[in-house]
Amino acid sequence: MNGSNEMKPVNTSDLMKDLSQSFKSSFLTHWYSTLVGYLSGTKSFYILLAVGALIVYGGAMAGLDAMRIGYRHAYGVTREISWGILISTYVFFVVTSTGLCIVSSIGHVFGVKDFMPIAKRAVFLSIVTIVAGFTVILFEIENPFRMALYNVISPGLTSNIWWMGTLYGAYMIFMIIEFIFLQLENHKFATYAGLAGLLSGIAAHSNLGAIFGMLHGREYWYGPYLPVYFIASALMSGCATIIFFTWLGYKITSEKMDRPMVRSLEAISKLCILMISIVLFLIIWKIITGLVGGPGKVEALKAMLIGPYAFNFWVLEIMIGLLIPFALFFTSKGKNLNTIFIASAMMMFGIFFMRYDLVVLGQAVPVFYELGVNEYKGILPYMPSFHEIAIVLLGMALTGTSFILGEKVFRGHKSEIH
Repeated sequence: MNGSNEMKPVNTSDLMKDLSQSFKSSFLTHWYSTLVGYLSGTKSFYILLAVGALIVYGGAMAGLDAMRIGYRHAYGVTREISWGILISTYVFFVVTSTGLCIVSSIGHVFGVKDFMPIAKRAVFLSIVTIVAGFTVILFEIENPFRMALYNVISPGLTSNIWWMGTLYGAYMIFMIIEFIFLQLENHKFATYAGLAGLLSGIAAHSNLGAIFGMLHGREYWYGPYLPVYFIASALMSGCATIIFFTWLGYKITSEKMDRPMVRSLEAISKLCILMISIVLFLIIWKIITGLVGGPGKVEALKAMLIGPYAFNFWVLEIMIGLLIPFALFFTSKGKNLNTIFIASAMMMFGIFFMRYDLVVLGQAVPVFYELGVNEYKGILPYMPSFHEIAIVLLGMALTGTSFILGEKVFRGHKSEIH
């Protein structure tokens, strides 16, 4: 063709240049908006982030130093009390993670509308807390990488601990997949992944209770009570945690909580009242049945009720962890957000000591106590070392720092499902 109708050949290099410039412009725009989002944080945001990062670094250095000098020199555990505060902290985190998974699944898996607004944040926190738990247990196990290797190439199918590690690993993967689908707004596949995570989490968690409950040599733990107790207390922990971090998230972003989120917290606070009641019921019957049990169990209960662990039990566990939060939840009816935040914070503090007492007190009575062996008389002592406390703080700071970053990166975990 001639004249103005003649087609000009396409300049490939110019086309690629235009596409490249368009990509760079889009990338730079996204990068700039993300950077502005981080820089828009308040002064307290950066202070908390810096403090959390320093604690994580210090705790990691303490854990590596413990590996260097040897755990028997760095930790306060002994041959008689071989599970210390690191095990109880691991239990605290994985119990919380399972509880968050259950709370989130009530909404987007089972379709209860009032629980849907907290789904994304609850799933994110379930991932954060299980990672924190694995981080703490990594520094408790002397050869963690060898454990991971032999878990695959030499599975112990009759070992509860093998099943716990395997099921929790699967649980974490399912929760990550669920969170990815939630971010992509693909709620169908998020529901499938959430259901798989829920089932594997409950299986792993009840199995964790069985690790304690199937130890014949430890009367304080032995029996069918702990697997059931762990599930009930997990849901209680999950309720407290999501209330605490949701309130904190809105304070960090300085946003006003919308009505669907307020209704969600009201519903969770009511569920929390129910779960506190159930846990108190289980604790009462544990004491009643234990006092007519074997000599070792009776001695452990005496140490808990009137002995060296009485303050932990009556003040930290019962009063701060259960009764006062129950009263605050009940009187506020979930409508006063500041009140239920204080109640949830008290619960988390008390629940931490609840896990600590469960783990340590179960070993505090000598194994051969009922046989009259006099090698160790009375309750065995245990005191966490500096290295152990530093690693516990590492887990706490890792959770807090990840939460703060998550609120910024995922913009408060907003959901269109209200």
